[in-house]
Amino acid sequence: MSLLSESFETELIEFTRRLVRLQSYSDHEGVVAEAVIAKMRELGYDEAFIDGTGNAVGFIGEAGKLIHFDSHMDTVEASDAEEWLLPPFSAEIKDGCIYGRGSVDMKSGLAASVYGAALAKELGYAKGKRICVSGSVCEEYCDGENIKMMYKELSLRPDFVVICEPSDNVITLGHKGKAQMRINTHGVSAHGSAPEKGINAVYEMAEIIERVEALNKRLTSEGAPHGTIVLSDISCVSASLNAVPSEAEIYLDRRLVLGETEEKVRAEMEELISGKRATWELGTLRRTSWKGAPLVYEPLHMAWKISETSPLYAAANAAYEASFGKAPEKYDFWDFGTNAVTPVSMGIETIGFGPGEYKLAHMRDEHCATEKIKDAAKFYAEIIGKL
Repeated sequence: MSLLSESFETELIEFTRRLVRLQSYSDHEGVVAEAVIAKMRELGYDEAFIDGTGNAVGFIGEAGKLIHFDSHMDTVEASDAEEWLLPPFSAEIKDGCIYGRGSVDMKSGLAASVYGAALAKELGYAKGKRICVSGSVCEEYCDGENIKMMYKELSLRPDFVVICEPSDNVITLGHKGKAQMRINTHGVSAHGSAPEKGINAVYEMAEIIERVEALNKRLTSEGAPHGTIVLSDISCVSASLNAVPSEAEIYLDRRLVLGETEEKVRAEMEELISGKRATWELGTLRRTSWKGAPLVYEPLHMAWKISETSPLYAAANAAYEASFGKAPEKYDFWDFGTNAVTPVSMGIETIGFGPGEYKLAHMRDEHCATEKIKDAAKFYAEIIGKL
């Protein structure tokens, strides 16, 4: 199949639709991984396989600068399917858009990167370079842990990374940091008929919750851009419904802007629990991939932004102009986390670029314009050519 033929765009869109039809909630991405590997082989990739973690991995070229394109294969659930305009796994096209769970976040970007790298090879852009395209697992829970494990298993250190998360095809220069923590309060159990004999862990937590709300108000009053903190989960331990709770726990999601540090976060947490029967810890998450690999995610990442003196920044601008016939009119900065946290932590130049409006991610009636998918594939080919 020639990617320069008229069928290229049609086949790209049909592949995207096929991926959307394949349900792939986190830790259940195997069917999509198999589909991606099969397509890579069909498109003439030099290597295509599933690694020990369950990531779909393809390579074009054997030596030279290593350019890595990553997209995650997992999606959040569609628990409200009956309320969608179109069934969430039908991948129907309406008004020039593919509708379905994962159409934005982020199977359109995945399909575009698979085709974009193959297009670069056919255009001769991949000579003297090594291109890696991955479909990664469990990103919705474990930002970056997936490709960290891939890099370790395959002994990879890319020179450049493009994260294909949705940006509406706007070059994205960085994103906010994230810290997730647990706070536990410690009480003393007693019978519900004699609460004075115990210490209620939920009451201990009540003032801490008020402090969390006050901290968020303080952060958001600092002007734009600003960090945030939100209580995202709460629970308690009680011997029965007739007992004073002996333990309570909240989970906090803290988003950080450029310049905020780990030390600042730790000081905030100490302030939140000051004077209370409480302790805090990083909100480590543990998952098991569809291949049975243990994922241990430490959610503590600082905000980042690529330097405008970076060769990748220059290549992205040149690729944009070649793809769209004009220089970029704007850039973006994501307010959410991505797999970029791994290459950024390694000092690897990284940008974001992908089809779809990210505000539609995780939403009912998620949809992505087909023209944006085609344009993204061409941009990916062009950036390979410019590096």
